Amino acid sequence: MDFTTLCVHGSNKRYDTTGAVSVPIFQSATFVHPGVGQSTGFDYSRVQNPTREYLEETVAKLEDGLDAMAFSSGMAALTTLMELFSPGDHIVATEDLYGGSHRLFQHISQKNGLSFSFVDTSQINQLQEGIRPETKAVFVETPTNPMMQVTDLAAVARLCRKHNLLLIVDNTFLTPYFQKPLNLGADVVLHSGTKYLGGHNDTLAGFLVVANADLAERLRFLFKTTGACLSPFDSWLLIRGLKTLPVRLAQQEKTALQIAQWLLEQDRIKAVHYPGLPSHPGYEISLKQTSGFGAMLSFETDCPETAHRLLEKVSLIQYAESLGGVESLITYPMLQTHADIPAEEREKRGIGACLLRLSVGLEAAADLIADLKQALYGN
Repeated sequence: MDFTTLCVHGSNKRYDTTGAVSVPIFQSATFVHPGVGQSTGFDYSRVQNPTREYLEETVAKLEDGLDAMAFSSGMAALTTLMELFSPGDHIVATEDLYGGSHRLFQHISQKNGLSFSFVDTSQINQLQEGIRPETKAVFVETPTNPMMQVTDLAAVARLCRKHNLLLIVDNTFLTPYFQKPLNLGADVVLHSGTKYLGGHNDTLAGFLVVANADLAERLRFLFKTTGACLSPFDSWLLIRGLKTLPVRLAQQEKTALQIAQWLLEQDRIKAVHYPGLPSHPGYEISLKQTSGFGAMLSFETDCPETAHRLLEKVSLIQYAESLGGVESLITYPMLQTHADIPAEEREKRGIGACLLRLSVGLEAAADLIADLKQALYGN
């Protein structure tokens, strides 16, 4: 079945007899047992709920996975995932990483006995050098947040198989519409469903998707035990959002490329980071492993004052955290998404006072460019 059709019809299960086209919201915490030792398949909503089950089956199909678990946020999904590991275990992670993931690893997971090495996973030799006898997993974000670095997932998967390591891939930026990490050798796919999967900046959600039955069983146990499950209503919002995922992303990507090309021509912009530009170091790898480049980009202004001016003068584009919605959002990583990373580390990764991140929405490209132009240069 075509991806677009899957987004519209999802798991195609029917949970009621009314013929409702929209999946019902089963706003119930608990379910009646038909008899002793009997179940309808639903007992308690922390374990499973019909609305959430429909969503999870849909996301699993979209990622070509066996099972998907829907969490209350992307960070809840990642926190539960870390419970797979034991004190003394080591994980190699992408250096240019979303600040929330970095914060969890450095301040929570390390306190619980895990250790991490942060390397440039786009460089396979650096990844190889980061592996230790106690290493249990590799955590990759591609493209990275916010520098848009691209990692060759098939190459990393081969390395992980050689060393018997789990490969975990954060697929938030591209979604299964543009990239399917499980098909490239990943073991676990992570999503902040708050972003493109939901697509409307109106709810929080997270997902873990796996292709292995044993791993699915282990994660399901952690899922029901830790309890950070997605509510029925939020599950319904994600089901609704997924229906338009392909048409949203196709248009957003088209507009993002236009904006990236325009930014390249501006004298107050010193660098543009977008995998869809042929000059991007990861362009050829992206052509090989993805079907599109996404709608996220970052760029560097000529000075901090220009960055501040742009943030304060945009009117159509909104200065706010998050990404992936129908509204275009601009973010200042050093003060927002990556504020908890020490300044020296941020600067080393290029996350300085001149770097801005843009999530391109569904507004007309001409209007977004006009807004950026007036913010940069004045009317």
